[in-house]
Amino acid sequence: MDVNLTLVVVAGALVGCGAYLLLERSLTRVLVGLVLLSNGVNVAILATSGRAGEAPFYGSADVDDMSDPLPQAMVLTAIVITLGTIAFLLAMAHRNWQLAGHDDVQDDTEDARIRRLAVDDATSDSYDMTADRDDEDDYREDG
Repeated sequence: MDVNLTLVVVAGALVGCGAYLLLERSLTRVLVGLVLLSNGVNVAILATSGRAGEAPFYGSADVDDMSDPLPQAMVLTAIVITLGTIAFLLAMAHRNWQLAGHDDVQDDTEDARIRRLAVDDATSDSYDMTADRDDEDDYREDG
């Protein structure tokens, strides 16, 4: 099976840029990242599905000359699912813009509290970096 190297590079670039944008705080950038990621995956599916051939209708061509319809159906389904996800994310960004005046995702207060407790514990005088793992296991069994 021959795979077009250009399509593989394009798919990799789209997935990479999409993954980078998904890690941003702005919901608009997350939205663009989702679009890029889904398009990259769709291009990758079509690039690895094999060569283009005749339309896969019964009796229209020889079976060996037909293209495989399964990857095309998977990409079509992925497009519909992505459209629904994008609509939901767009509605969420719009609502956040109405309520807060921006579309940035805020930190979770519980995560911030746990992070602050971990830093306080690591910088306290009772924190011992040289403790054996066996001592910690014995402490867990007793406690």
